[in-house]
Amino acid sequence: MGHQPLKVAILWHMHQPNYQEPDSKRMVLPWVRLHAIKDYLDMPLAAGEFDNVRVTFNLVPSLIDQFQLYLDGGTDRHLELSRMEAQHLTEEHKREILDSFFSSHPSRMIEPNDRYHELYRKVRKNIGDPILPALFTSEEMRDLQVCSNLAWVDPVFRTEEPVKSLFSKGKHFTETEKQALLDWQLTLIARIIPTYKELFERGKIDISFTPYYHPILPLLCDSESALEAVPGITLPQDRFRHPEDAERQIVMSMEKFEALFGQKMAGIWPSEGSISEEVATLFVKLGIKWAATDEEILYYSLKKSALKPAENSPHTVYEYGPGLRLFFRDHALSDRIGFVYSGWEADKAAADFISHLKNIRATVIDRIENAVVPIIMDGENAWEYFPNDGHDFLKELYRRLNDDPEIQTVTMTEAADNVTPRQLPALYAGSWINHNFRIWIGHPEDNAAWGLLSKARKTLVQFEKDNPDYDRKKIAAAWRQIYIAEGSDWCWWYGDEHRGSDNEEFDRIFRRHLTAVYNYLGLDVPFEFLNPIYRSDIAPKATLPDMLLTPTIDGYRTHFYEWAGAGTFDCLDSGGAMHRVDRYISKIYFAYDHDRLYICLDFVSRGGLELIGQLSFLLKFFTPQKKLVRLHIDKDQTTGGEAGKFRFCLGDVLEVALERTYLWPDGYGPLGLTVTVLDGEENLETQPKDEPVKLDVYEQNKELFWPS
Repeated sequence: MGHQPLKVAILWHMHQPNYQEPDSKRMVLPWVRLHAIKDYLDMPLAAGEFDNVRVTFNLVPSLIDQFQLYLDGGTDRHLELSRMEAQHLTEEHKREILDSFFSSHPSRMIEPNDRYHELYRKVRKNIGDPILPALFTSEEMRDLQVCSNLAWVDPVFRTEEPVKSLFSKGKHFTETEKQALLDWQLTLIARIIPTYKELFERGKIDISFTPYYHPILPLLCDSESALEAVPGITLPQDRFRHPEDAERQIVMSMEKFEALFGQKMAGIWPSEGSISEEVATLFVKLGIKWAATDEEILYYSLKKSALKPAENSPHTVYEYGPGLRLFFRDHALSDRIGFVYSGWEADKAAADFISHLKNIRATVIDRIENAVVPIIMDGENAWEYFPNDGHDFLKELYRRLNDDPEIQTVTMTEAADNVTPRQLPALYAGSWINHNFRIWIGHPEDNAAWGLLSKARKTLVQFEKDNPDYDRKKIAAAWRQIYIAEGSDWCWWYGDEHRGSDNEEFDRIFRRHLTAVYNYLGLDVPFEFLNPIYRSDIAPKATLPDMLLTPTIDGYRTHFYEWAGAGTFDCLDSGGAMHRVDRYISKIYFAYDHDRLYICLDFVSRGGLELIGQLSFLLKFFTPQKKLVRLHIDKDQTTGGEAGKFRFCLGDVLEVALERTYLWPDGYGPLGLTVTVLDGEENLETQPKDEPVKLDVYEQNKELFWPS
């Protein structure tokens, strides 16, 4: 066996929430369109360039529906604002554009474009000024409309017209040029699915689907499945148990797949890698050949099966029930692509990845016949944090995978067909995130959402029984709203884990899908459906970390989920309801991995800090050894630190990393934290004001983030 290549099965997951308003061609947010021109077409094209590279793409059917919606005349607010003639923009329109048209990674997507960066700096310099819209001419607003859309065009397509001419021109765009760019976006969207189909038919790529509206299948089957990973979790009062809905979401995907590609769907990446025994049994019943989840699920499934994890590698294929092949993603190696390599040189990152594969091969090749390393990750959101949108890295990675005789890339279906599996008697219920479902259930906001979903669904079921002759099209439309509301994306934004600028929008659209059920049935909408679930005003002041994480210390949000799972202290929530003008820090994030402690400061206004003459930060860490770290950071010194002890970087945010042994001799223990903003010797703000943030940093491999 020592001479056989190591099989590597790469899966790229393509997903955006269902942004469509009920009974409308309007999307509430623009991310499907913007990612379409940046990620959804270039990714399969890149994989198809190499003769010996085979990868799998997992698509969400509701994402494909939104592609078609744009082609059928659909729109979004960013697109509407982009199409408006600049000379006719009102002050309100200008303010909205200036507030929302810089939603791009600054160092990768804004700064490389001189005009976009110039406009960005002008906004940051004058942020908070009530006359901000008046400071921008019509020509500047038109250039911003164009630059905001150009920034999302993938480098692969920047040689196409009119994109090439617009990049060459740089600024002073015309209305005709702007409209041509926006029309070109639609022509590119129209090429996406035909390209996947052509490469799939040629055997260059494999395609799988997620359940139609991206639901957490185990929670649809039984909300009490969350108890397996977190026995003490607080669940919704009304137990949600509808495996028939889970089955319907899968069947709709299978039907969509066959209609698009003319073949039966072989495999599935269940939403967020969420799996349970009941869900796996559904897959077997429906003839699905393979499914995938995370290696932490394997670890606990092996323990549940009374098998030893040390004797059962994640680098192979398992079988549950009669015929369902299971893949368990290499957690660390997958996350290196998503969360580590964005700051590396392309050749160094690709070489590091191959080196890890070679180390795995050396470990398993003589023990496991046909070993398979599953690499599964988000196929779109990471690339905007890479130089050149990740193309340099991907091309170098694919080249090395293509040419290396010790490595063979295979699709998930090829591995499922050709690798003899190991039997796995039992499956642990959980997702790829901390092998539990806490992001989607357990918080009062999550539970309230499940309660409304349950009530609307019961109303629909009872209405059907009582009105057998009611318009079947309206009944079907009402069920569609239920299925959409079962998607994972709504509860992703409820609770404490992911709070941002769009939480209220997601809350509103979730409840609109449910109120649409009542509208289709001609019923009055219950009052509780009209009340917001998301309550920013009662967000807890401090939450503790719930996972190990290793952020990139670069002074920017290197990727959207970089600090997801960190502990947080909400500084704006710590001083009552009155607005304070003397606030500089909006939120403190704190987290750790096995080696370091990490701190991130988010600011109310980064531009406001520029007005501080002698800016410095004082971070106080209270430990049994009374350690104190003082960082002086001014406009000329944005990076640095004491070698071997700590390092920091000030950009849009302040990020700090400290060696754990710098705070505790053994690298773990209790900790208190305060942060002070200084202007010279003057204390401008200290957070927390009353007492330090307190947490316990646990001994390595004894963290309490998951059950033993």
